[in-house]
Amino acid sequence: MPGWPILSVTTFLPLVGALFILVIRGDDAIAVRNMRWTALSTTIITFLVSLLIWSDFNPANPGFQFNETYIWLGGVMNYRMGVDGISMLFVILTTFLMPICIISSWGVEKRVKEYMVAFLVLETLMIGVFCALDLVVFYLFFEGGLIPMFLIIGVWGGKRRVYASFKFFLYTLLGSVLMLLAIMAMYWQAGTTDIAQILQTVKFPPAMQPWLFLAFLASFAVKLPMWPVHTWLPDAHVEAPTAGSVILAAILLKMGGYGFLRFSLPMFPIASVDFTPLIYTLSVVAIIYTSLVALMQEDMKKLVAYSSVAHMGFVTMGIFTLTRQGIDGALFQMISHGLVSGALFLCVGVVYDRMHTREIAAYGGLVNRMPLYAFVFMVFTMANVGLPGTSGFIGEFLSLLGAFNANSWVALLATSGVILSACYALWLYRRVIFGALEKDSLKAITDMTPREAVCLLPLVALTVYYGVHPAPLLNIFDPATDGLLKTLKAGIDAASAVQAAGLN
Repeated sequence: MPGWPILSVTTFLPLVGALFILVIRGDDAIAVRNMRWTALSTTIITFLVSLLIWSDFNPANPGFQFNETYIWLGGVMNYRMGVDGISMLFVILTTFLMPICIISSWGVEKRVKEYMVAFLVLETLMIGVFCALDLVVFYLFFEGGLIPMFLIIGVWGGKRRVYASFKFFLYTLLGSVLMLLAIMAMYWQAGTTDIAQILQTVKFPPAMQPWLFLAFLASFAVKLPMWPVHTWLPDAHVEAPTAGSVILAAILLKMGGYGFLRFSLPMFPIASVDFTPLIYTLSVVAIIYTSLVALMQEDMKKLVAYSSVAHMGFVTMGIFTLTRQGIDGALFQMISHGLVSGALFLCVGVVYDRMHTREIAAYGGLVNRMPLYAFVFMVFTMANVGLPGTSGFIGEFLSLLGAFNANSWVALLATSGVILSACYALWLYRRVIFGALEKDSLKAITDMTPREAVCLLPLVALTVYYGVHPAPLLNIFDPATDGLLKTLKAGIDAASAVQAAGLN
């Protein structure tokens, strides 16, 4: 695709759809229908265009591909885009899930125009995060995503939506202020904000790296989220509409893990090694503590939200094993979790739309009335547990394998999280699906509609397919992972050489 800025097209195409929706006048049934179909068509076209990128992507090349560069403000700020094996699949995951979110939101009746526009703007900002190759452009996309998600939670959320939206906004914004200061310091040191150039030629001083690492950690830890700055997530998930919870869990959380791989490890290698024990500790605590908290929940959404924090603990643990298996496992876990957690929130939304409650105690015996729903929910429950044959197993296994090679005690403690995940996930499934259908309110409940099946069955297929055939994803990760580890090793060796010269 020479000469075609396909990354920019993919990134900003949703904004074009948003503009079309804005010019639709009226709020009658025909206007609302046109808004919905415009949003759905835009997200489908964006997904198809992103598939063109994937089809022409060369997985053997560890560098950035489809590069675009435009000079802004006389060179003070540059617009640079590109993707590599680390970011490619996050772009595909984003564009794949957005049509599903729009379809699942078909029943939204409150401010439909603003709702659809918010999701399309959010899609542009999320894709931009994974494509940006300039520190300033990355920061603008990274922080810009707060605004539409803040509105999605605050306008279309539950009873405590205002509290949850402000808590989400303040936590993530405050964490990112330190990252902005670090970006300014990096520019003064390197003389450029070009991410590719910094990765290739710039070695930050050893004394500077810990401060830069901690500044980026403050932002990525909140976004991921890591314990103990995870408390905004359950509130945001519980109050967000179903599609908002899907995007929050499937995409927005992954920006933290992506940031560690794009910035922390290759740019601050010495600090990454030095702070590895801290990350291990926070990861293990997150895996065990939030799994135990999940066991205590009475709200289905809150249980799934706490399980997301636990699974993100496997991601940070895998990344900081600094091994190929661990990093591949973390990447695979993020993609798998995007599919599985998004599907679990959709499953919660299916019964919530019928019963208008998320209380676990309000259900029971749904298999008698909703056999298709019971089957779909079972697949995602097993994937959440990490059952072999599902995508959840591959990511957890590789992360634990990398952890065992790096620190067997960390692997041992993290493995307890696998046992605990089976406890809370199977407990939830048994309470909701099995048993006698005794509650009168459930005796007239209906199974999944064709629209709900369209949302969930593709996720079922991908969860099983990548569970038995993970090679298509691993083949894309591996070259980029090897390149990342080489950059990490080169940075450590260079610092060691400088330190040895100073001692001599």
